[in-house]
Amino acid sequence: MTIEWTDADEETDPSVQCSNCDAVCCRLTVVVFPDDRVPRWMVVVDDHGIEVMARGEEGWCVALDHQRMCCSIYESRPEACRRFVMGAGYCRDEREDYRRRFPPIPSILVTP
Repeated sequence: MTIEWTDADEETDPSVQCSNCDAVCCRLTVVVFPDDRVPRWMVVVDDHGIEVMARGEEGWCVALDHQRMCCSIYESRPEACRRFVMGAGYCRDEREDYRRRFPPIPSILVTP
């Protein structure tokens, strides 16, 4: 399978911000490379023998700070995370896929 890149893949949409997201990228499988300085307790070996970031029971990366909805190891995050550009094509695609799978709860169903 060939991946076709378009100019839009590299362009970033300034309206896409981490502050208005459900940490969608923190649900992706993140491969940990040998040069990554990730705490070893946050790394697991997947079914294919590849080291990846561990996930909690809810499916998010174990490095996610749930209170602030940001990476707790930002300065030493894996290279794969460093290459994930907020608002770029892959980010926008993942956010759209997430919205299709998990539509928002209508406000009339949410009680204060």
